[in-house]
Amino acid sequence: MKVLIPYLYMFKKQWLMLSVGLLLSIVTLLAGIGLLSLSGWFLSASAIAGLSLVTAQAFNFFSPAAGVRFFSITRTASRYGERLATHQATFQLLTQLRCWAWGKLLPLSAQDLQGIRRGDLLNRLVADIDTLDHLYLRLVTPIFASLCVLLGLFVFVSFFDVYLAMVLSGTLLIILLVIPVLFYQLGKKPGRTLIEMKRQYRTILLDYIQGQAELTLFGAQARYREQLAAVALTFYNSQKTMANITALSQSLLIMLHGGTLVLLMYLAASGVGSYNPPGPMLAMIVFMTMATIEMLMPIAGAFQHLSSCIASATRVSELTDQTPSIVFHEDSRSESCNVSVPEALKIRNLHFAYENKQAVLSGINLSIKKGDKVALLGKTGCGKSSLLSLITRDWLAREGSIQINGRNIDDFTESKLRQSMTVMSQRVYLLSGTLRDNLLLAMNVSFLKMKKPERDNLDDQLTQVLHQVGLGHLVTSIDKTSNGLEQWIGEGGRQLSGGEQRRIGVARVLLRDAPLLLLDEPTEGLDKRTERDILHLLFAFAKGKTLLMISHRLTAMPIMDSVHILEHGKIRTSGTHHTLFETDEYYRSLYSAL
Repeated sequence: MKVLIPYLYMFKKQWLMLSVGLLLSIVTLLAGIGLLSLSGWFLSASAIAGLSLVTAQAFNFFSPAAGVRFFSITRTASRYGERLATHQATFQLLTQLRCWAWGKLLPLSAQDLQGIRRGDLLNRLVADIDTLDHLYLRLVTPIFASLCVLLGLFVFVSFFDVYLAMVLSGTLLIILLVIPVLFYQLGKKPGRTLIEMKRQYRTILLDYIQGQAELTLFGAQARYREQLAAVALTFYNSQKTMANITALSQSLLIMLHGGTLVLLMYLAASGVGSYNPPGPMLAMIVFMTMATIEMLMPIAGAFQHLSSCIASATRVSELTDQTPSIVFHEDSRSESCNVSVPEALKIRNLHFAYENKQAVLSGINLSIKKGDKVALLGKTGCGKSSLLSLITRDWLAREGSIQINGRNIDDFTESKLRQSMTVMSQRVYLLSGTLRDNLLLAMNVSFLKMKKPERDNLDDQLTQVLHQVGLGHLVTSIDKTSNGLEQWIGEGGRQLSGGEQRRIGVARVLLRDAPLLLLDEPTEGLDKRTERDILHLLFAFAKGKTLLMISHRLTAMPIMDSVHILEHGKIRTSGTHHTLFETDEYYRSLYSAL
């Protein structure tokens, strides 16, 4: 239960709407009980008054009838307002909760999120957070509303008979205390299983969808479908168990409420306070007891979902309670760099290993002067991309230092570090958006805040860059009326080929003006002719800039200032293209294979 406390604290920011929803819930319950109680009394009193002409003429029909109309209208209006208020409050809480969760997630690096599969991460940020909306809508509101109404019932009935008030309120209070605890225990295991199976199903389904091509090629679709079917069956059985518990809770609640009704009918039959015989007061007490079923029904169903809320809160907290392993400083010392230092990038005695794995980098030493073009070669798995991740601070080195323009990267603010470099990773990530949206990721501008002339100039710049990288056909409008930059490229750029996605990554490099360029396999997936064109474009753009390119293709090696060969986490040899070609057999064999 303690895991829910931080989420309950979030209610403070939405206290007004939450209070309005709770107040309207109380008004709705009181109006419903008042309507049924007054109706029962009115019908009974009218029947008794009609037994004789004198009492019929003396009986006030108008005031009770007006009261019935008042309670009826109040109940309808408050129920509608309660639905609006509680759901609005729930949506606001979900918005706040999602923003809070993302705020906690953003400072986490790849090092902090290792071991968490993307499907599991998606499930925590979507399904688990959605489950937490039960806290207000199905737990807090029904409990507080029922307790407030119970107190109101005790006060009202006490005006007529204190003993009946104690019996009615005490019996209902026992039901409110016992039923939730009982069905919380019954729903604990299937509730947790429900959350776990939902997580497993989403994870396997995401893997199945993303790897559908590979699964089809290797004939593994049937095995994955069997896993999905097995998880779905367990998920269905958990839902069935929860439905059975819900039915049992409602049946038991109706039975206990019926017993309470019979008890109150029996006790009130002998008199209600000073009313003996009770007459219409008996009907009022009986109908009032009948109306309390409305406040009891949500309680049993709510607490069987408590275990699901606790399980979801635990999983979200495991993500949000992490302390970022990589922290960026925000003081003024990191705002300036030593421009007099000759090295743009300096790496000293760098050691790195992923968790529970052998060393990836062992004692790397590398110095790149400003304006130099340097290549880092090596076989797959030798640590090239890991070195790039350390420079960008996606991971934290175990030992050693990395300096940019004479300043340790640990002293940079995140914004300054990002501004100092342009990175093209081995995999180009494309968002589900327009072509323009994906290009503007490289530029610190807001297209929506621009005026029309500025937008037109920006679109011209984007179009020019797309033509430079050979993607001019993407912005060529078929009907000559729409802007090709506004075309939707699909989730992950599904509508584009692998080569086109790679060229968009190159276009992002050309749109970002930073002194240090870090390129990881920039021409992977391109044919040799296109590769030469792209490299020529990149090197023309990189004139006057410092460039570190990771590759296992040697097309650009002759124009590099220096080439370093990485093996087993260490730089085995370094030199110019001509030196390595004459002295290193491995390098010569790679270049001869072109």
